[in-house]
Amino acid sequence: QVQLGESGGGLVQAGDSLRLSCAASGRTFSTSAMGWFRQAPGKEREFVAAISPSGWTTIYADSVKGRFTISRDNAKNTQYLQMNSLKPEDTAVYHCAVGRAGIQIRESEYDYWGQGTQVTVSS
Repeated sequence: QVQLGESGGGLVQAGDSLRLSCAASGRTFSTSAMGWFRQAPGKEREFVAAISPSGWTTIYADSVKGRFTISRDNAKNTQYLQMNSLKPEDTAVYHCAVGRAGIQIRESEYDYWGQGTQVTVSS
């Protein structure tokens, strides 16, 4: 059974940093797309970042470009999201996802999802 588990969320102040981790189990995902999405209260879930299977290619939402960095360690079946210069508008539940080959930004391209970790940024 495939499971994704996020960790690293928390309550921080504006300008602080957090590093989210997402460990996958149940199968190897070295040839799969990986990504992060977030859902703020009262809003739809939105794309944050994605990374190709090799890790060489990354894509970011404009709102996080230059502040967030996605990475992965295929040997550990784990992906990460380094979040710097956090803003109150980054407050959301962050979900990791694993999908099909290549690099994907649409939710429909992801097959497995974590339950999410809360990130709260105070002003």
